[in-house]
Amino acid sequence: MVCIAWRPFYLTIVVSLAIFSLSSCSTSTIYIVRHAEKVSEADTTSLSPVGFQRAEDLAGALINAQIDSILTTPYRRTRQTAEPLARQLNLPIVSYSARSTEEIVQRLERMKGKNVLVVGHSNTILEIARGLGVKPRMTKIESDDFDNLLRITLERGLFGKSVRLRESTYGEPTPP
Repeated sequence: MVCIAWRPFYLTIVVSLAIFSLSSCSTSTIYIVRHAEKVSEADTTSLSPVGFQRAEDLAGALINAQIDSILTTPYRRTRQTAEPLARQLNLPIVSYSARSTEEIVQRLERMKGKNVLVVGHSNTILEIARGLGVKPRMTKIESDDFDNLLRITLERGLFGKSVRLRESTYGEPTPP
């Protein structure tokens, strides 16, 4: 009789654990790019005409990627790079600090099941990618290199996390 009374309790525990385990499964895709071509080296600079075209090209490349969130540093050139996609998807652009890649990595890790565009700088995008657990082929983004698109897929499952990187380009190729 005691065994029969405990069955509903055990069944409840098993079902609860199964639901908890399944709810912790998620896939996120994070697209990381450097801002597009800029007018000058000043911190407050805007995109150049070529940069504005590259921003449009980025929107075209990601329009069907089911982007949920767009994150940029507070600089004008990163926001302008993201604006065409944000406008087309009717999404806000949310700022993150360019000073600490650790903060943005932690923020991205918490965004489970989301597809995110991150627009950063030549000295941060590879660090962000590495912080998420991948090893880009490039070791440095040159000052005149603007066409890299890093796609990181984070899959979280019952038995841990897997991380994959796909490196590609978008828009007009950066001259060699």
